[in-house]
Amino acid sequence: MSIWGRWTRYRRAQRARMDEFRARDLGFDEQASRAAYGGSVTSRDEQHELDEPHEHDDLLAGTLPLGPAPDATPGSEPVSPDDDVRHAPAASDAPSSGRRGKGARRDFGPSGTPFNRQSPFYIGFVGAVGVLTAYAVVQAVGRLGTVITLLVISFFLTLALNPLVEALTRRTMRRGWAVTIVFLGVIAVFTLVGWVVIPPVAQQASELATNAPRLFDNLLANPWVQDVDHRYQLVQRIQEEVAKRVADGNLWAGVFGGVLDAGKVIATGIFSGLTVLVLTLYFLASLPAVKQAAYAVVPASRRPRTVSLAEEVMRRVGSYAIGQVAVAAINAFFAWIMMSLLDLKFAAVLAVLVGFLGLVPMIGATLGAAVVAVAAFFDEPKKALIVIIYFIVYQQIENYAVMPRIMQRTVAVPGAVTVVAALAGGALLGILGALLAIPFAAGALLLYEEVLVPRQRRH
Repeated sequence: MSIWGRWTRYRRAQRARMDEFRARDLGFDEQASRAAYGGSVTSRDEQHELDEPHEHDDLLAGTLPLGPAPDATPGSEPVSPDDDVRHAPAASDAPSSGRRGKGARRDFGPSGTPFNRQSPFYIGFVGAVGVLTAYAVVQAVGRLGTVITLLVISFFLTLALNPLVEALTRRTMRRGWAVTIVFLGVIAVFTLVGWVVIPPVAQQASELATNAPRLFDNLLANPWVQDVDHRYQLVQRIQEEVAKRVADGNLWAGVFGGVLDAGKVIATGIFSGLTVLVLTLYFLASLPAVKQAAYAVVPASRRPRTVSLAEEVMRRVGSYAIGQVAVAAINAFFAWIMMSLLDLKFAAVLAVLVGFLGLVPMIGATLGAAVVAVAAFFDEPKKALIVIIYFIVYQQIENYAVMPRIMQRTVAVPGAVTVVAALAGGALLGILGALLAIPFAAGALLLYEEVLVPRQRRH
């Protein structure tokens, strides 16, 4: 049978079902219904031909609803309007009062024909709703990017501090007191860093502002600068440009706008830092309840293995974070000792900078060494040479003695995975992404070794 013949048979079957529905549920006569709705009268032979199965019906039967109605059962007799009237509750049987009797149920009439879920309009509508929902979710995630970043940082700090909290709780200390002690220790560390960095920077900035005119005069007295000024009138051009900028009103507007933007950045940074600290405190206090709620979503058959894997991932991520902080702190401490022996200016500030840069995977220690070497070069070239030799020797000791001892409890991440993870994290979230990429790569590597590889071996 051709496609057109199959489609014609399908339309006839649909009209026959609609006539049956009108005759059964609405009380219309079948012949009158066909005449009223523009259908043709079907003979008994044609109806029998429509009802009996054909071997060519698989194509349309697989895509179009040609089966019996959902409420029809095999072997049941068709329901006539008289049956509906006979089974319908009589008005006299209902209670006389406004209340229904106990167990009585109101009859709202028979249900209609269900929606055709294979209809192109139905599929298109549902697909359009799905696309709009996905677009709305993407837009919401984009607008909540800052909030999500703060949550990720807070959760990462929680995993980093949770081993310390658990170490205190194993000594018969309540978790609340353990969280309080660890959090006060974190605040003390940040306070110490601020006390080390802020006073020298403020003092040097005040001295620079006071001695700026004298330094400028000394610069102009330099023979090389005088020779360049004599050839190109450099000082006169600079003075004219400065006078023009000062006379222009846009300069002060730009300076005022820059000050406001800097103030907004500082205020946003302070607010974000406080938000991260508060979220970290809440996460530390409620981490067992959060984990229990998350594990409850997992099916019971998979829950033991999921719990063990998740606990191992979180343990390794936290151990990695603590180990990286320890390595960076050791690097900063010995760098401060070296710079103090060389009598370098801003030794404490440079040591703190070396510590923070040491948290960045792969290139952090090298960047810290380069910054200290440049600062030493402006002080004295010989000191810069000593700094370079020191950091080369220290890197060898750190790579072969310090790092393996501290990182022995964490998962070993291959070098290629480390590079790719750091590059991807840096491209997505900058320095923060590079910091978070390595522990997440360690967790993904654990799942690869414990879940994916054994499953592939079984199949």
